[in-house]
Amino acid sequence: MKKLILIIFILLPFFASAQENEELEKEEEVSIDELNRQLENPLSRFWSIIFQENLNFNSGDAVNGTHVSNVFNFQPSLPIPVGKSNMLLIRPVFPIVSSPVFDENGDKTDTKTGQGDMNVFSLYGPDKKDGLIWGAGLTFTFPTANSDYLGSGKFQLGPALMALSITKKWTIGTIIHHWNSVGGDADRSDVTKTDIQYILRKQIQGQGMTIGMGPNISIDWNAESGNNITLPIGLGITKTVKWGNTPWKLRFEPQYSIIKPDDYGTLWNIRIQIAPIVNNPFLK
Repeated sequence: MKKLILIIFILLPFFASAQENEELEKEEEVSIDELNRQLENPLSRFWSIIFQENLNFNSGDAVNGTHVSNVFNFQPSLPIPVGKSNMLLIRPVFPIVSSPVFDENGDKTDTKTGQGDMNVFSLYGPDKKDGLIWGAGLTFTFPTANSDYLGSGKFQLGPALMALSITKKWTIGTIIHHWNSVGGDADRSDVTKTDIQYILRKQIQGQGMTIGMGPNISIDWNAESGNNITLPIGLGITKTVKWGNTPWKLRFEPQYSIIKPDDYGTLWNIRIQIAPIVNNPFLK
């Protein structure tokens, strides 16, 4: 976590590097603005190598005190062209999870750290830079966790949907995943859950930056009432900068859960994201 924060502070000054003259500076700002806007679209024409840190502060009636957990995701976003006017996104997510372990009295006894369940997210939709953008696909979860505390133990699959409106001023929309367990450890509980990311971000013209939020609502359909919904809100900054010839997308977004499970759930999530942007080798 400390290393990620240090990297962000090291990278941020590079966006302010001087241009040779005012005209060139304006052209660079327009280029960064356009790139920042296009990167809001998962079906963009660029590849993003995303490193995402989620630092969680958890509490509830079933435990004593507030406890920290952590999910670090490596999730390369790799859209490829299909025909002349469509894109197919394949985005694997490889999580490293750190989670506290509690005894029957709700006291912390240990912390488990290791590989979590791998997810693969796919979307198919039109190749568009702005306007109304949609996508549909499938999402898969594989029981790759090396501890019962870090994963579900179940193979899961379901539909994925996206609807975004991207303009020069705003990005508004949603990305929805739904999973049902279809196999795995027979001794583990079945999974039926939905994740709804809602996105509201305002473009800051001339800065290559957006201000807004993109939290994930989580619904566990098998949990009891009062323990089945997590609804966070947030406010963060996304900034696209250039370091040398490579664009980088940086994001810092604290999120607070206005609804969370009564027994145990996330109250605060601090999300930090760093993503170098590379050219898509399938596009000329």
